[in-house]
Amino acid sequence: MTDIITALIAFAGTLIGSLSGILAANKLTSYRIAQLEKKVEKHNNLVERMFCVENSVKSAHRRIDDMREEIKAEKD
Repeated sequence: MTDIITALIAFAGTLIGSLSGILAANKLTSYRIAQLEKKVEKHNNLVERMFCVENSVKSAHRRIDDMREEIKAEKD
């Protein structure tokens, strides 16, 4: 009978230890995923901003080219 009680206590200790380890690992994984999501959001925001800047630069280059053509036309 003593052996069974000892085995049950050992099983309970192992079970509690394993579950607490799993929960701790799960918390760490959730935290790391949240941090990665923040980084991805920042990256996506940067990509969107760069897209807007590229469009603005293209527009500015077109206007500069148009101004150069107007200056050439005035000189001729």
